[in-house]
Amino acid sequence: MSEDNGEDSGLNWVGLAGMIVFYFLIFFAGLFSEKLLKRGKKEDEDAKPTISNTDDMMLAGRDINYFVGIFTMTATWVGGGYINGAAEATIKSGILWCQAPFCYAISLVCGGLFFAKKMRDSEFVTMLDPFQNKYGRTLGAIFYIPAFSGEILWSASILAALGTSLRVICGLNDETSIIISACIAMTYTLFGGLYSVAFTDVFQLICIFVGLILAIPFMASHDAVTIPLQNANLTMFSNPNFTKIYDVNHTVLGSISKADAGVWADYLIMMMCGGIPWQAYFQRVLSSRDASVARVLSMAAGFGCFCAAIPAVIIGVITVNTDWTQFGLTMSQGKDEFKLAVPRTLMHLCPPVISFIGLGAVSAAVMSSTDSSILGISSMFTRNVFKKVLYPGASDCVTLWFLRGTVVVNTAIAMTIAICVKSVYGLYLICSDLVFILLFPHLLLIVHFPKRTNKYGLIVGFSIAFILRVLAGEPVLGYEAVMKWPGYNDVEDGVGNQRFPFRVVCMLLHLGLTILFSWLFEMAFRREWIPAKFDFMHVLKESTKINPGERPDETKC
Repeated sequence: MSEDNGEDSGLNWVGLAGMIVFYFLIFFAGLFSEKLLKRGKKEDEDAKPTISNTDDMMLAGRDINYFVGIFTMTATWVGGGYINGAAEATIKSGILWCQAPFCYAISLVCGGLFFAKKMRDSEFVTMLDPFQNKYGRTLGAIFYIPAFSGEILWSASILAALGTSLRVICGLNDETSIIISACIAMTYTLFGGLYSVAFTDVFQLICIFVGLILAIPFMASHDAVTIPLQNANLTMFSNPNFTKIYDVNHTVLGSISKADAGVWADYLIMMMCGGIPWQAYFQRVLSSRDASVARVLSMAAGFGCFCAAIPAVIIGVITVNTDWTQFGLTMSQGKDEFKLAVPRTLMHLCPPVISFIGLGAVSAAVMSSTDSSILGISSMFTRNVFKKVLYPGASDCVTLWFLRGTVVVNTAIAMTIAICVKSVYGLYLICSDLVFILLFPHLLLIVHFPKRTNKYGLIVGFSIAFILRVLAGEPVLGYEAVMKWPGYNDVEDGVGNQRFPFRVVCMLLHLGLTILFSWLFEMAFRREWIPAKFDFMHVLKESTKINPGERPDETKC
């Protein structure tokens, strides 16, 4: 589908007016939510001591209940990249290759089963607290790099998804759409912190489900849709216009060839485990009233995310079986067109009222994830880098204003990346790639096996895993692999791709090398194979006094 037919050439004033009303509702809901939620909290004389204003902004007073918690945790994951990306992947290769939404749903359940209780019981403030408690403030702060990279790419991908949606339906260009949406989410986050984010998530998630569920019957019953939904033997690309261009004829489920089995398994494991070490997730866990609430929120959010992926997949199936020439559109081979599936179906296959409700759903999905992600990475930088490493003596007032400034800067970075993005689903995958290989092994160790790791093992494992990942190349970023694993697929006049499950191998090597070298160095110092005076990281001392399951001692300002 090309854009040379004037589809996006002019403003749709009705759609634009609807968008403005919707954004104002979100904005004012976020702006006044802090006062509303705080006013609704019960006065309890035996309550825990009041936390600092900064921690309160990050964790909403650790008073997130079941109702708000389930909504905010689900909405955090169900973003524009989640919806548009699921449709995009279904169009390209079928449901079997639309792994991210369903695997991330499973990761929430795994997070609730294996990580939520221990993290909440320890009363950490951010995901990086146990890292710094185990490895020290400075060395533990290096984990901010992969955490920041993953979260900022995630924010960029969902903002880019919204840009394409508003361009198609309202006629706004991508840059304007991205900037307006990000600034609105940023503004109410600045005022209310997690209070605003959680409160608006309730409204936004309702919009997402209602908007998509309402739209699908109109899409499926449109005369331009050639797919017989009642037929069990569905064939993708049944529309002859698509068949001529893509020369494919796979089923709705898709297929996994023997050559691609390694790639499929690699992504599957990566997203299931790589979906856990996210500050946006742990911010909800740590803000819950207690560990049992945190666990229930994770389980319920996993189910909610699974349900939210189903309408997106159906939209993908409908998109490739629609005769777009009826709307004056032509087909093209441009990969950028895949990410237009959701807005195009909303625009052309639904009545105006339904399309605007659907637009509200996509917009809500974007802002519900953007505000969570931006607040998450800003919280980590403020607490774990600024407060603990750069300026330990900062007062609570200074820290709070630094947090707000960091929110502004990170929003600007996400907007810049979003304007240049090419593939929503591609960025979505890189997000989990980074945290899976570099963060997940250490989160697993410090939460469940703290005695199996130390600073020496960290340095060796992290360095080797990072080098191996960089050498493997990345087609989404456009650079060729230096280290080609078995089965590497060379592409003429393009960037090749790895068919071997190298991400899983890199993660396992990271985990194994960390455990091995941690043990080797500790044994070497204990048995004096290496004189204790050369233990410049004080591993022997710290191994006896540091327990990552306890909250680190901090001087209150």
